[in-house]
Amino acid sequence: MPEVAQATATIFERVAAVRRRIEASVQRAARTPAEIKLIAVTKTHPAEIVREALNAGLTDFGENRVQEAEAKIAQLADGAARWHLIGHLQANKVRRAVKLFDVIHSIDSTTLVARLERLCAEEERRVLPVLLQIDLAGEATKSGADVAALPEMIEECQRCAHVRLVGLMTLPPYFDDAEQVRPYFRRLRELRDEWQRRGAFGASVGDLSMGMTHDFEVAIAEGATMVRVGTALFGARG
Repeated sequence: MPEVAQATATIFERVAAVRRRIEASVQRAARTPAEIKLIAVTKTHPAEIVREALNAGLTDFGENRVQEAEAKIAQLADGAARWHLIGHLQANKVRRAVKLFDVIHSIDSTTLVARLERLCAEEERRVLPVLLQIDLAGEATKSGADVAALPEMIEECQRCAHVRLVGLMTLPPYFDDAEQVRPYFRRLRELRDEWQRRGAFGASVGDLSMGMTHDFEVAIAEGATMVRVGTALFGARG
């Protein structure tokens, strides 16, 4: 959708436009739309906007910060929203995250896995789906574990009774040319495939949370099952 048209489009129109992009991408990749979960990234956007998105048919929402999400989740408790934490999880926010979020994408240490497991037991949360965030570019400004830490984190998850490993996540560098991101998405898929063969994700294939507004078509081509889209749905953040 052209930038000017996007600025005046309704949320319904933007959702439809993103769905069309997803459909075109999965067709090119010989996949189906049912394989892709669209996560609407609502950070900095108020609860009223999220409610509009719910009315437009979206159900999954991504937030970066526990504190910001808490107020929105409380205001939208009557809806069918599923909440994903996609930003870095600070140690002092773990208990609140256990209470608030349906899925956490940003697990980056064995210590965090163990803390989540303990707090799930304390809060009587039966199952908490998580994804391990892998830093494939070594960017100092971004969270995520090194690939070398992946075996230990997976072993820690396998010891858990409440924390359930469901996939991997990455946040690659930004390039004007989205094709330059492809190697990072491909590498995450290769890691997922390797650990799926080892049974890390149980009976499931293992989700791949990768791709945003700028590059999710490339991510889908490389196997993404979750795409995290904000700007294309809600416009640029203020």
